[in-house]
Amino acid sequence: MKKILAATLAFISIAAMAQVKPGVEVLRDRGFEGLKGKRVGLITNPTGVDNKLKSTIDILHEADGVELVGLYAPEHGVRGDVHAGDHVDNAVDPATGVTVYSIYGKSRKPSPEMLKDVDVLVYDIQDIGCRSFTFISTMGLAMEACAELGKEFMVLDRPNPVGGNKVEGNVVEDSCYSFVSQFPIPYLYGLTPGELALYLNDSGLIGDKKVDLTVVPMEGWTRDMPFSETGMPWVLPSPHIPNPEAALLYPVSGILGELNYMSIGVGYTMPFKLFCASWVDAEEFSKRMNALNLPGMMFRPIHIKPFYSFGKGENLQGVEVFITDKEAAPLSLTNFYIMQELAAMYPDKAAFKEGNADAGRFNMFDKVTGSKEIRSRFSKNHKVADIIDYWNKDAENFKATTKKYHLYK
Repeated sequence: MKKILAATLAFISIAAMAQVKPGVEVLRDRGFEGLKGKRVGLITNPTGVDNKLKSTIDILHEADGVELVGLYAPEHGVRGDVHAGDHVDNAVDPATGVTVYSIYGKSRKPSPEMLKDVDVLVYDIQDIGCRSFTFISTMGLAMEACAELGKEFMVLDRPNPVGGNKVEGNVVEDSCYSFVSQFPIPYLYGLTPGELALYLNDSGLIGDKKVDLTVVPMEGWTRDMPFSETGMPWVLPSPHIPNPEAALLYPVSGILGELNYMSIGVGYTMPFKLFCASWVDAEEFSKRMNALNLPGMMFRPIHIKPFYSFGKGENLQGVEVFITDKEAAPLSLTNFYIMQELAAMYPDKAAFKEGNADAGRFNMFDKVTGSKEIRSRFSKNHKVADIIDYWNKDAENFKATTKKYHLYK
């Protein structure tokens, strides 16, 4: 009994410390305005919780006057019990008895049959602010489905852990649209889920019709606020994003990770924080990376033996990444600086030289970068100078265009 009481007090303490209220708490404080008397569907996963770690599923299921009639499972499932990339099956949620419809299987867009009993579809997922993370694609396709069927759509807003000012990368080009690049936005887009929903809806990016959209904003969040200052509990949105630091590191190494070229820490204890291979000299590599004087970044030599994934059981070495100033750091370009320096050190190991990177992954690399032009330009000389202007060409315009959708200062 004492242990249960201590755990309860710990949860209360977490909630009391929180500086930011997520949208679901604001919705509850407002008496579930917009949902009362309506049949509600919910797109969520384990990150959809209040500051006491109570699931949005359970909050809406228990709310007076709210009828929760359907749950919609994105990648990993509504309760987080499906491995990354695996199809999610239809099921029944054992805790509530509510039907779970898969929108990460044969279909990634809710069908009319799935939504026939729904008046309003609610979205509550903690995202990581990067275009290739699939939850925003799920959100956009669900908005499109609701627009087509005349259903309402509500976003319960959450922080962007990369921040609300960080915009990097070219917008997606026509040849590279996919579930990891669903919309013409930069790789890092500097918006919360609610702000992005407003932009997509107003810009005609979810089809010919606009959806009847409501965004329930957070309270207490600012655009420059690190997730660590929100006081909110971090629930991993996918297995390799165990903490907010991993969310910040995902754009640092995730692009290179598509090539199956070296370990980026997935399979070790530091996902997205490392660049290691059996043929790398850690000390020399670290010196070269630090000599670039990349703003807001430092590197140190490291030796690892991955437990799974790339290099399992092998002795690898390389660098560990430290971000000292996320606003100044060229997060996504770090992928290319790494490949540049390795190509200079080991010309025979250059990433895009035949036989090194997995050529079967080039198409996915292009989809993640949003352009075939990036690989085409970089692979000629393995120089960041050849792509930097192209990579950055859309950032400022996107910032200016989306500023009117900002809900937070």
